Amino acid sequence: MTIQLTRTAKELHVLPRAGRRAVVMTMGALHEGHATLVRTARELVGPEGQVVVTVFVNPLQFGAGEDLDRYPRTLDADVLLAEQAGADAVFAPAVDEVYPGGEPQVRVTAGPMGERLEGASRPGHFDGMLTVVAKLLHLTAPDVALFGQKDAQQLALIRRMVRDLNFPVEVVGVPTVREGDNLALSSRNRYLSEADRASALEISRALLTGAAAAALGPAAVRRSARAVLDNAATMEPPVVLDYLALVDPADFTEVTDGHTGEAVLAVAARVGTTRLIDNIPLTFAEAVPTAAAETGAQR
Repeated sequence: MTIQLTRTAKELHVLPRAGRRAVVMTMGALHEGHATLVRTARELVGPEGQVVVTVFVNPLQFGAGEDLDRYPRTLDADVLLAEQAGADAVFAPAVDEVYPGGEPQVRVTAGPMGERLEGASRPGHFDGMLTVVAKLLHLTAPDVALFGQKDAQQLALIRRMVRDLNFPVEVVGVPTVREGDNLALSSRNRYLSEADRASALEISRALLTGAAAAALGPAAVRRSARAVLDNAATMEPPVVLDYLALVDPADFTEVTDGHTGEAVLAVAARVGTTRLIDNIPLTFAEAVPTAAAETGAQR
């Protein structure tokens, strides 16, 4: 069946379906990372289910001086990629379909977690993100919604919103898709010049170097990743660090040096005029007593 391009929730809901509906929310400019989300959605709902890709550039997520007007809009290519990845429909609403009364006066507030890291760098961003995700969940009425783990703080906040506000939807996180050189796929990668890209690769290298030190504990992870980024700051063009953080995925607070269990090593940095984010999930095992410590305890 040919993919259906719908512009209104009414058009979407009259499409025939027999099984569960999965939604993949995007702001367009689709790439292989989005295609992976669509393919995963198809696997989850099966051939009888329905996979919907939303394409909506949300004005509430852009602060003063950010790239709303510059953000790429490639709907024809997006529809083609979505179809090739296995989607049944694209929902590409106009602004007045999502916000029929104009800019919403009532919004979802991200709370303290939304004020950290990305929230501190982009005030109001997560309030706008959660508001549009809530709206799109209502408009598309899915059984399951899939989001990439590259936007780890966004995923954590969506999960918290769904839990706290009792949304009847399952949220699934899908691992970050990387290019052959380990650069995390992003719509903003198209802004990188050849020299920019060479510098940007230091971001993923810092994450991998930090992850390699995980057996030595959180302090070693921070130290190892920081060393790579300090060197990247001297490159041309430089990698200008916004933040390097090792956080608890439940609330995005910094973990202690004695932390055990899950954590996320996250980086945001600017290369040239392009701001990039990336992260890697880690698990810290409980410290194993050394032979010397055990001997001392026996004494």
